[in-house]
Amino acid sequence: VAGYLGGIGRGIVEGPFEMVKVRQQVQHEWNFTEVLKGSGTTLLRNSFLFSSFVVYMDISKQYIHLSPFWMGGICANCAWLTVWPLDVVKSRMQSGNYEGKSLWQVLLEAQRSGHLYRGLIPGLTRSFIANGTSMEVYHFVEKELKRQW
Repeated sequence: VAGYLGGIGRGIVEGPFEMVKVRQQVQHEWNFTEVLKGSGTTLLRNSFLFSSFVVYMDISKQYIHLSPFWMGGICANCAWLTVWPLDVVKSRMQSGNYEGKSLWQVLLEAQRSGHLYRGLIPGLTRSFIANGTSMEVYHFVEKELKRQW
């Protein structure tokens, strides 16, 4: 539940920025009234991304013992693999090139065209390094705080 709600909280903040970023990447004009386009998909993606990450971390801790870097990187990539198609749909819906189409229509179109996993390798590479590093820093800070308190 915490991961799910954390994803929603982050999605509320992230949604408008994601829309602007995607529009600038595809060089598509936008105006302020469109800033919330795709926010529902961003909320859905983030809620499942964060809750998946927490579930993968909890399960992994029971069966394998890895450094925080490896655990964070592997679990984050498993979470991204879980939601990657939704991320592709989110970006497409925010691009302005799929006006009037539902999430399901855009998902099916991406699947039919073979684009459902476009950008996966760079995305997973970034995720592994960023989340592995974040978990390493998190554990370092946690250990230091426990030592001092």
